[in-house]
Amino acid sequence: MAIVNRTPDSFYDQGRTDATELAVEAGLRAVEAGADWVDIGGAKFAPGPAIPIEEELERVVPVVAGLARSGAVLSVDTFHPDVARAALAAGAHVINDTTGLHDPAMADVVAAAEASVVVTHSLAAPREPYPSPRYGDVVADVVAFLRERVALAESRGVASDRIIVDPGHDLNKQTLDSLTLTRRLDEVTALGYPTLVALSNKDFVGESLGRRDRSQRVEGSLAAAVYCVLKGARIVRVHNVRETVDAMRMVEAIEGWREPVFLEHNR
Repeated sequence: MAIVNRTPDSFYDQGRTDATELAVEAGLRAVEAGADWVDIGGAKFAPGPAIPIEEELERVVPVVAGLARSGAVLSVDTFHPDVARAALAAGAHVINDTTGLHDPAMADVVAAAEASVVVTHSLAAPREPYPSPRYGDVVADVVAFLRERVALAESRGVASDRIIVDPGHDLNKQTLDSLTLTRRLDEVTALGYPTLVALSNKDFVGESLGRRDRSQRVEGSLAAAVYCVLKGARIVRVHNVRETVDAMRMVEAIEGWREPVFLEHNR
């Protein structure tokens, strides 16, 4: 899953894809580099002033429309049901709700469109700070939250085979929490739903390696992604598409999930 953010203050791009045409071009480049999926965001998760719904719609819907013929799965990262409804009407297939269905009406929108949803663990209200989070057992708490929110989605008509779960690395979590979730990811995948991991260039990677800024976290992100796939993750949300595609294809070849592209050595 490639990330395309139409925000002037995005976590990684820092506004480089803020303009509609630049965001569409970035999505097409990601697909050309091997991405199966493009995730479009119009408002970042981090705390800050609310983005008016009309503005978020203007940021994401034209990008969805511009990528509708790309052949990729398209998702929109939003917690607003109205934005989700418009994005799905424009051609999106999935809603990526990093607030874990904080607004239950999101499940109604997804169900009505027969779409898919990513249910992510996070604790804060949308765009609100959550200082110094503490967990008794972070994995047990995350699993319990995801189980409850998945049940909510299903009770409102979302098909079970259209639900994806995400443990929410770094979302209202400290570095040791994110490392523990990574190490014990099989307890999340045991829920039985496809598991997405969003690890790319996050702070837990930088802190684990030694105050690395976001431009120096690619190798650590790849290592974490490979580890998670071997623990059962099946979708990886990333900024560095080409490098991650190569890493994933190598894992697939080793595991026997994909044949090598060609066979020549010592033939």
